[in-house]
Parts: sequence; structure tokens; C-alpha cells
Amino acid sequence: MSKHHFEAVIFDLDGVITKTANVHSRAWKKMFDEYLKSRAEQNGETFQEFTSQDYLHYVDGKPRYDGVKSFLETRKIELPFGTPEDEPALETVCGLGNRKNAAFNEVLRNEGVEAYPSTVKLLEELKKDGVRIGVASSSKNAEGVLKAAGLMDFIETRVDGVVSAEMGLSGKPAPDIFLTAAKNLGVDPNKSIVVEDATSGVQAGKNGNFGLVLGLAREDNIQALLANGADIAVEDLDEITLDEINDWFENGIDEDNWRITFTGYDRDKEKSREALLTVGNGFFGTRGAMEESGASETNYPGTYIAGMYNRLATPIAGRDIENEDFVNVPNWLPIKFKIEDDNWFDPNEVTINEVSRMLNLKNGLLSKTMLVTDCEGRQIAVSSYRIVSMASPSLAAIKYTVTPLNYSGSMSFCSSLDGTHINAGVKRYSTLNQQHLEPVEQGGKDNTTFLKVRTTQSKIEIAEAAKLTFSVEDKEFQTRFGVSTDDGIVYTLIDHEAKQGQTIEIEKVVSIRTSQFAKKDIRQLALQDIEQAPDFNKILEESTGVWGKIWDEIDIKIEGDRLSQKLLRLHNYHLLVSASPFNAKLDASVTARGLHGEAYRGHIFWDELFILPFYNMHFPDVAKSLLMYRYRRLEKAREYATEYGYKGAMFPWQSGSNGREETQVLHLNPISGEWGDDHSSLQRHVALAIAYNVWQ
Repeated sequence: MSKHHFEAVIFDLDGVITKTANVHSRAWKKMFDEYLKSRAEQNGETFQEFTSQDYLHYVDGKPRYDGVKSFLETRKIELPFGTPEDEPALETVCGLGNRKNAAFNEVLRNEGVEAYPSTVKLLEELKKDGVRIGVASSSKNAEGVLKAAGLMDFIETRVDGVVSAEMGLSGKPAPDIFLTAAKNLGVDPNKSIVVEDATSGVQAGKNGNFGLVLGLAREDNIQALLANGADIAVEDLDEITLDEINDWFENGIDEDNWRITFTGYDRDKEKSREALLTVGNGFFGTRGAMEESGASETNYPGTYIAGMYNRLATPIAGRDIENEDFVNVPNWLPIKFKIEDDNWFDPNEVTINEVSRMLNLKNGLLSKTMLVTDCEGRQIAVSSYRIVSMASPSLAAIKYTVTPLNYSGSMSFCSSLDGTHINAGVKRYSTLNQQHLEPVEQGGKDNTTFLKVRTTQSKIEIAEAAKLTFSVEDKEFQTRFGVSTDDGIVYTLIDHEAKQGQTIEIEKVVSIRTSQFAKKDIRQLALQDIEQAPDFNKILEESTGVWGKIWDEIDIKIEGDRLSQKLLRLHNYHLLVSASPFNAKLDASVTARGLHGEAYRGHIFWDELFILPFYNMHFPDVAKSLLMYRYRRLEKAREYATEYGYKGAMFPWQSGSNGREETQVLHLNPISGEWGDDHSSLQRHVALAIAYNVWQ
């Protein structure tokens, strides 16, 4: 009987237990180089060798034939797959794989194999403590390798390439081999550990919903392992103890079930990640874009306020087409820095050595840690913490730190409130008029600034105010704040002589007010808010308290399924970002993208039907408010019914500010690039869904 909080450890073999990675790598290189050289000579082409990066990206951790196929595809080489019985001389995927296997076995016979001392030590401790042990490997040579290393007595089950072929198991990143090993051991995957050194392997562990996926970074690839699913990554197993592993199962899993974490910077995925990292409180929401980024192909900062619409016309096909859009209001996030007279820091223009972002679903805190190197070789550690208050609807705050790691010198910092952008969150709307904001006034003094803009057609005013605090090594630093303005934007500028190793901190407290819900001087209200607001830590504390009460009401706990638990909390969190108890006093409903983006123009559809039961159960005042949004637009629904010859009320397919039909009459075909008729508005089941919602 194990004395630990986990039941089993399932190890990969190569690079985890035994030092066969180099043997495999040499065998792969020998086989591919010989084949590629022969092919190049036959076809009169230039020989391009097989590299260590090719091995890591396309071959490592995969079943042998999958590795062959994966690499050949990168070189645009098409070969028949063949069969596993193919002779090594055959020019097929299986033939090349068998050719590599012959080379590997030759090296294994001649040189033997060495085991990692730290892994052997762990195997001894696990066996002594009664923890079940298995091996799951893509290799068809696993039995021979374990025998050569003298480790067979430790292993209770072995699911390798031979077993996979017999059982028809899918290779990594599918979790089949690990789940089969867990089944053979009679253990729960949620109470078991996968130890892997390949990205495809940690993906498999994550896909199998294992309790701990432990990444072993033999190739200096900690960031890659974390980005692909490792819960913890170390360079060697002597860096982690059984007590620490026990603590993960006792406390770490529960903490992780409240977190969404992204490691690394993937430009293709960045906009999706920004949406998932949105912070908000029902009144307004802000996408998880980095403070230093602007709108681009990679990034899209956006802040959206409940019920904030503006209608514009665009000449299309000889007629003016009106579209009402959910407005991307002024960006309150920007905080940038530069060293000496260089350019302002842009995450897309420097080397990002490490970056991790984590959203704490329990309290809505978004944090970022980043290590970057600029073109001069200067290293900077950057961190930020962001909160939209669930205790005060208009408040938000950022704590932003910069630490020069290998240099001292002058630095400049710039914080801004920016209303100069257009709606640009949906590419296919780019040919339409998207200038929804016009400047009204901007200004400030010392560490306090304000910006006031107005929507161009609906004439809703938006005021933002910001107050900055500048600290060095956790002590407030008396510095000169410079204020500069242009139409629709206000900057706060700070110069500072930075010293190596000293942490510089900027705290930014922001208030957002609109004329929709306050008929007073909203600029003055926003300025009063930040004057009376506490510091970042207090705003976070108060907001955390409210979130705690919300989670006490809505949380559902799932035993033995990490993935489902996290996903359920993620969905509930984003519901509360889009409509919270604050919404009980607002004339607004939940848009198709919540307060996270501009797709579907931020319109309101019938599928509120799917979320109203949640609010009926937990926040009936919010449910009532969402229904009152429809009730207040009943006259437009009656007019719409009359227009089509019906009695009663017919609610529109897409609803916005006043309840009229907002569906486009023209639609841009994203494939052909041509405009054609849009018949979406002819869908008639919306009124029935609303009647159902009222009845419920």
C-alpha cells in the first residue's frame, strides 16, 4: 500500500529512464542523411542534412513510422507507406523506419545503454513505498533497452511500440499508451503521474487527464514542455522530491483547477488567448492583450461596455448599408518602456526568452511574467498584474514592474488612455466604416490624466481617468510626471535612471464612466473615482471578496476529472465577466461574444436561452434584467411583425441598441471575397426562444 497521495508513475523510456536519446538521434541522422544524400544524387538536387532540430520537432517521442512520415512531409517527399514487414532497403515509410531500427540495434549491441542515476534512485524509492510503476514508450526496442540497463525488475507493465501495434493504439500526442499502462496497473489516471521529455509526450499526458504531467527538460526545453501540457518541468529528476510531488496532489491540483495558464508566445494563437484571458465585471470587460501591444495581425486590445453600440453607414454595391457595432472603447491598458533613446518596447520586436500568463478564475487576476532580450543584448524582466473590480463597477487597476537584469541606464516609461483606434477586431468587416469614436477632451496634471470621447452616431460619452504611482524597490519614488495630449489620446511620461537588479513599479488605477448610465458630469465622476480609490492591492482584495461570494453560489466540484473541472470554472467565470450582479441595474443583454470581442458585431441573439437558466438559478435579478432588455424593445418587435404581415411581436435575429433588426442585408463571402444577399434575418424562432425564457 502506497503512503503517497498518488498511485502510480508511468515513465517514458528514452531520455527519461535511459540515455538512449543520443543513440536514437544518431541512428535517425545516419539513416536520413544516407537516404537524403542518395535521393539528392539521383535527382540532381542539393543535399540538405537531417538536423537535431528536425529530430526534436518531427521525430522525437513519436512512433517510428509516424516520425519518418512527419519528417518526410516537411521535405515534401511522398513515399508509399508500405508495411511493417518491409525490408530496410525498400524506399517506403516502413522501409526507412526499419532501416533506422537496424542502425539503433547495432549501436545498442555495441555500446550498451546507460540509465539516468536520478531516475534509478526514484524508481528505487517508488518501489520501496509501494507505488505502481509502468513504462509507456513508442519504441519497439523498449524491452531490449530495459534489459540492457538492468531495470526490468522495477517495471510492472510495459506498453511499447510492439504492444501498440498489436492493440492498434494511436501514438503520441494521443494518450493511448499511457491510459493502457494505467489500466494494466489498475490505477486511476487522475491519481497517476506521467514523466516525459518530449512535447508530444506531455501533450499525451495532458490529453489523458493525468493527475501530474512531469516534464523532463533534457534539451533545455522547459518552456516548450510547459507550453504543451507539462504541469511541472525540471531538467533532472533530482530537482523534485516525493514530498513536492505529494504536495501537488494534495494542494497543487486544486490550485491549478482555478487557473488558466499560457506558456510561450504563439502569434497564431495570440488573439484567441487574449479572449480567454479577458477580465471584466459585467459592466465592462477588457481582453487579455499585453499592456505593451497595439492592434495588429497578432494582437488586439479591446475594452467593451455593456450596451455600448454605434451605427454607421458604408457605401456598398451602389447603396448605403447601415451596421450597428459593439464599440471598442478607449484602451486603458497601455504601459510601455524604452531604454536610452531606443524604440518603445514591443513584444513582437524583441526576443522573448520566457513568457507565462495566468488567469486566476477565483478572483479575476490576470498576471504575466516575461524575460526578454533586446537587440543590444540587454535583458529585462517584466511582470504585470491586472484586475477589473467586481466590487466597484467602474474601477480597474494594473501593477506593472520592470527589472533591468544586466545593465544600468536611463529608461523612459509611457502610460496612456487611447481612443484613437477603430473597430478592427473582425477582418472581414475591415472594408466597412469602423470609426466609432470621436474625441471630446483630454488632459491631466502630474500623475492624473483623463480622456473623454463620444460615439459618432449614438452620441454616448465615455470618460476614462487614470492615476499613476511610481515606485522603486517597493518604495514610492518622487518623480516628475509629464503629461502630453493629442486628439483622442493622453500620455503620462516618466524618465528614470535605472540600476541593474532594481525593480521599477508603476501602479495604474483607472475608472471608466459612460453617459448611458450616469447623467452627471462623467469626466468628474471618473476623476473622483480614482481620487477616492484605494491602491492596487486593496482593489484586488475587495474584488476577491466579492468573487468569493459569487463562487460560493455557483461553483460545482467534480472529482477525478481535472479537465472538466477547469473547463466548467472557465465557462462560469466568463459568464460572470459578461453579466454579473452589476447587470441587474443595466439596460443590456449578453452579446454573442460576451464582453470579449466584436464578432457578430456584439449583437444579441436567441441563444441567451442557454445561459438564462444559470442566471435564473443563481442571480434572478440579473435574469430579470436580461428579460427587461427584451421587454423595453417590445414596440420594435411589434413593428417588425407588422412589417412582415404578422400579428403580435416578432423579435429580430440580431438585436442591438433599440431592438430593431440589425442583421446585415449583405454578406461578404470570405472565400470569394464578393458581397451577396444575407438572408439570416429570415430565421423566425427568436420570439419563441424569448417566450420560453420568460416562462422559465
